[in-house]
Amino acid sequence: MSHSPPPTHPPSNVGNPGQTGLFISFEGIDGAGKSSHIGALADAFKAQGRAVTLTREPGGTPLAEKLRALVLSDAMDPLCEALLMFAARRDHLQQVIEPALARGEVVISDRFTDATFAYQGGGRGFDLGVLHTLERWVQAVPPLATGADAHAPTHQLRQPHLTLWFDLPPEVAAARLAGARAPDKFEAESAAFFARVVGGYAQRCQAQPLRFARIAADQPMDRVWADVLAAVQAKGWLPGERS
Repeated sequence: MSHSPPPTHPPSNVGNPGQTGLFISFEGIDGAGKSSHIGALADAFKAQGRAVTLTREPGGTPLAEKLRALVLSDAMDPLCEALLMFAARRDHLQQVIEPALARGEVVISDRFTDATFAYQGGGRGFDLGVLHTLERWVQAVPPLATGADAHAPTHQLRQPHLTLWFDLPPEVAAARLAGARAPDKFEAESAAFFARVVGGYAQRCQAQPLRFARIAADQPMDRVWADVLAAVQAKGWLPGERS
Protein backbone atom coordinates (compact mmCIF):
# COMPACT_ATOMS: atom_id res chain seq x y z
CA MET A 1 0.00 0.00 0.00
CA SER A 2 1.18 3.52 -0.80
CA HIS A 3 3.08 5.41 1.88
CA SER A 4 2.16 8.81 0.42
CA PRO A 5 0.94 11.33 3.02
CA PRO A 6 -2.82 11.61 3.49
CA PRO A 7 -4.50 14.20 1.26
CA THR A 8 -5.47 17.00 3.60
CA HIS A 9 -5.70 20.02 1.28
CA PRO A 10 -9.11 21.51 0.48
CA PRO A 11 -10.75 21.41 -2.96
CA SER A 12 -9.22 23.67 -5.59
CA ASN A 13 -12.29 25.89 -5.74
CA VAL A 14 -15.89 26.02 -4.61
CA GLY A 15 -18.08 23.34 -6.16
CA ASN A 16 -20.91 24.35 -8.46
CA PRO A 17 -24.19 22.82 -7.26
CA GLY A 18 -25.39 22.83 -10.87
CA GLN A 19 -22.60 20.46 -11.89
CA THR A 20 -22.84 16.72 -11.51
CA GLY A 21 -20.22 15.27 -9.21
CA LEU A 22 -17.73 12.81 -10.67
CA PHE A 23 -15.99 10.01 -8.79
CA ILE A 24 -12.78 8.59 -10.29
CA SER A 25 -10.60 5.95 -8.65
CA PHE A 26 -7.03 4.89 -9.41
CA GLU A 27 -6.26 1.22 -8.77
CA GLY A 28 -3.26 -1.07 -9.01
CA ILE A 29 -0.51 -2.68 -6.96
CA ASP A 30 2.20 -0.52 -5.42
CA GLY A 31 4.84 0.34 -7.97
CA ALA A 32 2.28 0.58 -10.78
CA GLY A 33 2.77 4.35 -11.03
CA LYS A 34 -0.68 5.59 -10.00
CA SER A 35 0.53 8.47 -7.86
CA SER A 36 2.52 9.94 -10.74
CA HIS A 37 -0.70 10.70 -12.62
CA ILE A 38 -3.32 11.45 -9.96
CA GLY A 39 -2.12 15.02 -9.54
CA ALA A 40 -1.92 15.56 -13.29
CA LEU A 41 -5.54 14.47 -13.74
CA ALA A 42 -6.62 16.75 -10.91
CA ASP A 43 -4.83 19.64 -12.62
CA ALA A 44 -6.60 18.86 -15.91
CA PHE A 45 -9.99 19.14 -14.21
CA LYS A 46 -8.97 22.30 -12.36
CA ALA A 47 -8.01 23.86 -15.68
CA GLN A 48 -11.63 23.36 -16.75
CA GLY A 49 -12.85 25.20 -13.65
CA ARG A 50 -13.87 22.09 -11.70
CA ALA A 51 -13.46 21.77 -7.95
CA VAL A 52 -11.37 18.69 -7.16
CA THR A 53 -11.07 16.67 -3.97
CA LEU A 54 -8.06 14.34 -3.76
CA THR A 55 -8.24 11.50 -1.28
CA ARG A 56 -7.11 7.92 -0.68
CA GLU A 57 -8.06 4.54 0.75
CA PRO A 58 -7.72 3.23 3.26
CA GLY A 59 -7.80 6.69 4.76
CA GLY A 60 -9.15 10.06 3.78
CA THR A 61 -10.55 11.04 7.21
CA PRO A 62 -8.96 11.20 10.69
CA LEU A 63 -10.74 8.00 11.75
CA ALA A 64 -9.98 6.18 8.50
CA GLU A 65 -6.31 7.16 8.72
CA LYS A 66 -6.13 5.57 12.19
CA LEU A 67 -7.68 2.39 10.80
CA ARG A 68 -5.23 2.53 7.89
CA ALA A 69 -2.30 2.50 10.29
CA LEU A 70 -3.69 -0.61 11.99
CA VAL A 71 -4.36 -2.43 8.72
CA LEU A 72 -0.90 -1.72 7.29
CA SER A 73 1.07 -2.67 10.39
CA ASP A 74 -0.79 -5.06 12.70
CA ALA A 75 -1.23 -8.79 12.20
CA MET A 76 -4.89 -9.83 11.95
CA ASP A 77 -7.05 -12.43 10.28
CA PRO A 78 -8.58 -11.70 6.84
CA LEU A 79 -12.08 -11.04 8.19
CA CYS A 80 -10.81 -8.48 10.69
CA GLU A 81 -8.78 -6.87 7.91
CA ALA A 82 -11.80 -6.68 5.61
CA LEU A 83 -14.03 -5.26 8.35
CA LEU A 84 -11.52 -2.51 9.12
CA MET A 85 -11.23 -1.67 5.42
CA PHE A 86 -14.99 -1.28 5.08
CA ALA A 87 -15.29 0.62 8.36
CA ALA A 88 -12.73 3.12 7.07
CA ARG A 89 -14.59 3.27 3.76
CA ARG A 90 -17.91 4.01 5.43
CA ASP A 91 -16.46 6.99 7.28
CA HIS A 92 -14.69 8.12 4.12
CA LEU A 93 -17.92 8.02 2.15
CA GLN A 94 -19.94 9.86 4.76
CA GLN A 95 -17.37 12.51 5.63
CA VAL A 96 -15.64 13.18 2.30
CA ILE A 97 -16.91 11.48 -0.85
CA GLU A 98 -20.68 11.94 -0.64
CA PRO A 99 -20.51 15.60 0.50
CA ALA A 100 -18.04 16.44 -2.29
CA LEU A 101 -20.20 14.75 -4.94
CA ALA A 102 -23.26 16.60 -3.62
CA ARG A 103 -21.34 19.86 -4.14
CA GLY A 104 -20.70 18.93 -7.77
CA GLU A 105 -16.98 18.29 -7.29
CA VAL A 106 -14.64 15.81 -8.94
CA VAL A 107 -13.47 13.26 -6.38
CA ILE A 108 -10.25 11.43 -7.27
CA SER A 109 -9.33 8.62 -4.90
CA ASP A 110 -6.14 6.58 -4.75
CA ARG A 111 -7.94 3.23 -4.44
CA PHE A 112 -11.49 2.30 -3.42
CA THR A 113 -13.40 -0.98 -3.02
CA ASP A 114 -11.76 -2.75 -5.95
CA ALA A 115 -8.56 -2.80 -3.89
CA THR A 116 -10.34 -4.74 -1.13
CA PHE A 117 -11.55 -7.34 -3.62
CA ALA A 118 -8.05 -7.52 -5.10
CA TYR A 119 -6.00 -7.61 -1.88
CA GLN A 120 -8.30 -9.30 0.62
CA GLY A 121 -10.31 -11.29 -1.93
CA GLY A 122 -7.62 -12.16 -4.46
CA GLY A 123 -4.45 -11.90 -2.41
CA ARG A 124 -5.76 -13.32 0.88
CA GLY A 125 -8.31 -15.63 -0.72
CA PHE A 126 -11.07 -14.24 1.49
CA ASP A 127 -14.72 -15.09 0.81
CA LEU A 128 -15.94 -12.88 -2.06
CA GLY A 129 -19.54 -13.35 -0.98
CA VAL A 130 -18.80 -11.70 2.36
CA LEU A 131 -17.02 -8.84 0.57
CA HIS A 132 -20.04 -8.32 -1.71
CA THR A 133 -22.32 -8.20 1.33
CA LEU A 134 -20.10 -5.61 3.05
CA GLU A 135 -19.98 -3.65 -0.20
CA ARG A 136 -23.79 -3.49 -0.33
CA TRP A 137 -24.06 -2.44 3.32
CA VAL A 138 -21.38 0.22 3.24
CA GLN A 139 -21.84 1.74 -0.20
CA ALA A 140 -25.59 2.26 -0.36
CA VAL A 141 -26.18 5.59 -2.09
CA PRO A 142 -28.01 8.09 0.16
CA PRO A 143 -31.56 8.70 -1.17
CA LEU A 144 -30.97 12.41 -1.76
CA ALA A 145 -27.75 11.69 -3.63
CA THR A 146 -29.51 9.24 -5.93
CA GLY A 147 -31.80 11.91 -7.34
CA ALA A 148 -29.00 14.47 -7.69
CA ASP A 149 -26.43 12.14 -9.26
CA ALA A 150 -27.05 11.48 -12.94
CA HIS A 151 -24.17 9.01 -12.94
CA ALA A 152 -25.43 6.94 -9.98
CA PRO A 153 -25.67 3.24 -10.92
CA THR A 154 -29.11 1.66 -11.05
CA HIS A 155 -28.23 -0.82 -8.29
CA GLN A 156 -27.84 2.12 -5.87
CA LEU A 157 -24.29 1.37 -4.81
CA ARG A 158 -21.74 4.15 -4.67
CA GLN A 159 -19.07 3.10 -7.12
CA PRO A 160 -16.60 5.24 -9.03
CA HIS A 161 -17.95 6.51 -12.31
CA LEU A 162 -14.56 5.56 -13.77
CA THR A 163 -11.83 3.29 -12.42
CA LEU A 164 -8.37 3.59 -13.94
CA TRP A 165 -6.66 0.26 -13.34
CA PHE A 166 -2.88 0.46 -13.67
CA ASP A 167 -2.08 -3.09 -14.73
CA LEU A 168 1.56 -4.03 -14.16
CA PRO A 169 3.31 -7.41 -13.79
CA PRO A 170 4.20 -7.93 -10.11
CA GLU A 171 7.88 -8.52 -10.90
CA VAL A 172 8.12 -5.13 -12.62
CA ALA A 173 6.44 -3.42 -9.67
CA ALA A 174 8.82 -5.16 -7.25
CA ALA A 175 11.82 -3.97 -9.23
CA ARG A 176 10.53 -0.40 -9.17
CA LEU A 177 10.06 -0.47 -5.39
CA ALA A 178 13.28 -2.31 -4.52
CA GLY A 179 15.13 -0.31 -1.87
CA ALA A 180 12.74 2.65 -2.13
CA ARG A 181 11.42 2.34 1.44
CA ALA A 182 10.73 -0.11 4.21
CA PRO A 183 7.80 -2.24 3.04
CA ASP A 184 4.52 -2.41 4.96
CA LYS A 185 2.95 -5.80 5.63
CA PHE A 186 1.30 -5.90 2.18
CA GLU A 187 4.36 -4.82 0.24
CA ALA A 188 6.37 -7.51 2.05
CA GLU A 189 4.12 -10.24 0.62
CA SER A 190 5.35 -12.78 -1.93
CA ALA A 191 5.26 -12.54 -5.71
CA ALA A 192 2.55 -15.22 -5.67
CA PHE A 193 0.40 -12.99 -3.43
CA PHE A 194 0.68 -10.09 -5.88
CA ALA A 195 -0.09 -12.34 -8.81
CA ARG A 196 -3.35 -13.19 -7.04
CA VAL A 197 -3.98 -9.48 -6.38
CA VAL A 198 -3.60 -8.72 -10.09
CA GLY A 199 -6.00 -11.58 -10.77
CA GLY A 200 -8.47 -10.02 -8.34
CA TYR A 201 -8.31 -6.74 -10.22
CA ALA A 202 -8.77 -8.53 -13.53
CA GLN A 203 -11.87 -10.26 -12.18
CA ARG A 204 -13.43 -6.95 -11.10
CA CYS A 205 -12.57 -5.41 -14.46
CA GLN A 206 -14.21 -8.29 -16.34
CA ALA A 207 -17.31 -8.07 -14.15
CA GLN A 208 -17.75 -4.29 -14.63
CA PRO A 209 -16.11 -3.43 -17.97
CA LEU A 210 -18.05 -0.21 -18.51
CA ARG A 211 -16.62 1.27 -15.31
CA PHE A 212 -13.03 0.16 -15.80
CA ALA A 213 -10.31 1.47 -18.08
CA ARG A 214 -7.25 -0.78 -18.08
CA ILE A 215 -4.03 1.21 -18.30
CA ALA A 216 -0.93 -0.69 -19.41
CA ALA A 217 1.42 0.64 -16.74
CA ASP A 218 4.58 -0.95 -18.19
CA GLN A 219 5.03 1.94 -20.64
CA PRO A 220 6.95 5.23 -20.64
CA MET A 221 5.28 7.76 -18.34
CA ASP A 222 4.09 9.98 -21.19
CA ARG A 223 2.33 7.04 -22.86
CA VAL A 224 0.66 6.07 -19.60
CA TRP A 225 -0.56 9.64 -19.13
CA ALA A 226 -1.88 9.72 -22.70
CA ASP A 227 -3.90 6.57 -21.96
CA VAL A 228 -5.24 8.05 -18.71
CA LEU A 229 -6.29 11.25 -20.44
CA ALA A 230 -7.88 9.35 -23.33
CA ALA A 231 -9.96 7.24 -20.93
CA VAL A 232 -11.33 10.35 -19.22
CA GLN A 233 -11.89 12.17 -22.51
CA ALA A 234 -13.81 9.17 -23.84
CA LYS A 235 -16.35 9.81 -21.09
CA GLY A 236 -16.78 13.38 -22.29
CA TRP A 237 -15.51 14.89 -19.04
CA LEU A 238 -12.50 16.69 -20.50
CA PRO A 239 -11.92 18.22 -23.95
CA GLY A 240 -10.90 15.65 -26.55
CA GLU A 241 -12.33 12.47 -28.02
CA ARG A 242 -15.69 11.25 -26.79
CA SER A 243 -17.32 7.84 -26.75
